Amino acid sequence: MAEEIKKNVDESWKNEAKSDKEKIAKQPEEFAPPEPDFSFFVTTLSLQASIALGIIPNPGTNQKEESLTQAKFIIDTLSMLKDKTTGNLNAEEDNLLENVLYELRMTYVSKTKGEVK
Repeated sequence: MAEEIKKNVDESWKNEAKSDKEKIAKQPEEFAPPEPDFSFFVTTLSLQASIALGIIPNPGTNQKEESLTQAKFIIDTLSMLKDKTTGNLNAEEDNLLENVLYELRMTYVSKTKGEVK
């Protein structure tokens, strides 16, 4: 007759898994980024340029900070995008990029001439 062998099985992992599952269910949903598109990208760069121009406060410090070198770099980047995407944008995207560039350039020129503080 075969002897019955008792196995010592650690089933504590089941309780841990259940606990982890409950913790995850209680956590708020993770950030779901918006659908990427050209207009969102241009707007994001525009906001970064606006922060560098001191138009809006830096969200990290809640202070207006000015970095004209950084602003020029972002404006030049947007200008390069305009050049590289000519003929490939719909009217709305083209108008957005054109208007953003105009506003940022005018503000940059004013700042470099000392007209706006």
